Amino acid sequence: MCGIVGCVGVEDTWNCLIGGLKLLEYRGYDSAGMAIVDEKGLHVSKSVGMVRNLEINGRRLPAHGSVGIAHTRWATHGGVTEKNAHPHVDAKGEFAVVHNGIVENHMALRTALESEGVDFQTETDTEIIAHLVARFYEGDLVEAVRLSCKELRGTYGILVVSVKEPEKIVAARMGSPLVLGIGGQGHYVFASDVPAMISRTSQVVYLNDGEVVSASPEGYEIFSLDKTPITPKVESLDQKLESIYLGDFEHYMLKEIFDQPIALTNTMRGRVRPEASDVHLGGARLTVDEIRNLRRVIIVACGTSWHAALIGKYLIEEILRIPVEVEYASELRYRNPIVRPGEDLAIFISQSGETADTLAALRELKRKGARTLGICNVVNSTIAREVHSGIYTHAGIEIGVASTKAFTAQVVTLLLLTVHVGRQRDMSSYFADDVIQDMLKVPNLIDHMLAKECLEQIEKIAAEVVDSGVRNFLYLGRGVNFPVALEGALKMKEISYIHAEGYPAAEMKHGPIALIDENMPVVVIAPKDRIYEKVMNNIQELLARKAKIIAVTTDGNTELEDICQHVLYVPSVSDPVMPLLTVVPLQLLAYYTACLKGLSVDKPRNLAKSVTVE
Repeated sequence: MCGIVGCVGVEDTWNCLIGGLKLLEYRGYDSAGMAIVDEKGLHVSKSVGMVRNLEINGRRLPAHGSVGIAHTRWATHGGVTEKNAHPHVDAKGEFAVVHNGIVENHMALRTALESEGVDFQTETDTEIIAHLVARFYEGDLVEAVRLSCKELRGTYGILVVSVKEPEKIVAARMGSPLVLGIGGQGHYVFASDVPAMISRTSQVVYLNDGEVVSASPEGYEIFSLDKTPITPKVESLDQKLESIYLGDFEHYMLKEIFDQPIALTNTMRGRVRPEASDVHLGGARLTVDEIRNLRRVIIVACGTSWHAALIGKYLIEEILRIPVEVEYASELRYRNPIVRPGEDLAIFISQSGETADTLAALRELKRKGARTLGICNVVNSTIAREVHSGIYTHAGIEIGVASTKAFTAQVVTLLLLTVHVGRQRDMSSYFADDVIQDMLKVPNLIDHMLAKECLEQIEKIAAEVVDSGVRNFLYLGRGVNFPVALEGALKMKEISYIHAEGYPAAEMKHGPIALIDENMPVVVIAPKDRIYEKVMNNIQELLARKAKIIAVTTDGNTELEDICQHVLYVPSVSDPVMPLLTVVPLQLLAYYTACLKGLSVDKPRNLAKSVTVE
């Protein structure tokens, strides 16, 4: 979850660290800190809050040290205080560590170190690493880090610097992402995610679990934890620098909502073959026999990706007639799931490709013999590397913590996969063609939905929500739009801090209807589809209890205007494609509500973008 960055051999160490942290702040923003080593020693600065606070307080640090490491924190062990902020140092102030992950055996290690006379200064698990490195150091920083890592149980991505070897950074990874960027003339950058290094290099090495790296202006070396030298695979970054800048947008979330047309176009590019009513997914690498032998699909995800998975369940069961189970990764990993090798396909959805629970579930199902397929946005992420096959969404970097374009790209990917498998299982070319043609229309349709007058209408609704002091929301949908209701409610919770719940519309009367009164706004997703009349019955039940209804329906359906407080229109498409459109006004409603409440839209409290710890 935390963001870490380090640099060796650059001319502007301080700028490199601060700039990198700003681009990683979506990974955590409880506190931040940095350590720079120069000929005078180890210089450390920390601040509570966002990176801008560190930028102000840290200006006393040298701008041109030999090496530096920095960290932006999402708190796990220990409260949000300056003392608990990273980097952490040993008792003599000779070694500094930044860490992303959780040391599960930290209490046992802490007790052992205290028995040796170590006086701990913080509540964190990370401070243990600094003391371990100091304990094991005998003239070789790489060896000290290696031996320390062998004592740790849990997950870590760490960077270590020392006054003992002031031109070197030693890094290690186990379960938490870490990337080495290779610049020219002895210039190296480390980071937990590539946005921090796009402006510094285009050549990277994605580190694997159990690897230790030493980098100095003289070069770099990679070893395993048992000291075996490793020949790295150097890869080129395909992200562009402009993709991480706001441009004319006030927030990344709004930018990424507006990015959806091009993101979905990129997801479909080169994959859709309208002339053959078919989809080509080379990365899926499923043989005809594997597809025809499929008896069950298990989709595993967390958060927003779990909502996309629910839509995938509807698509695969409704269109392909294959049973689907959708699992929370955090629950599945601690169960003893039943897997039938040769018959089950397990799909793992993760925007970052580093989600800790999803990765653990992947390893468990893979161990049991499931055929595994990943749907990820980040090339060369851990999940993408560990699945048997995968499909990249190509949505581009998403920085806003509340996911938008990643969600719709995941849904499009599931649509593509459904058609791809369906055509191998004798799906009608006419049905496939209808779905394909509607998918191809979606980018332009969303573009039209983002017109100024549409945005003004949604902002007006948000203003009413804020002015009336709404504290609770209900979101209702049926069929494929039930997961959209869940996603809309999640967005409202995440960034506006208004309690919101998503329900299947018919389930309202099995409990939630008790909450309905004239002060309860209810968002009802009611496109003119085959179950529209059923949703209308639910709307009548709400009206009888004086609910304030915000309806999302299809163009031309005017009958809701006289009975609902507000009606938002989306273009008409086939049922499988509809969630790509109905979710957009819900994203915007949450966005404008949070803005009008004066909240931090891109960095909501207690949340971080990539959940890389359990």
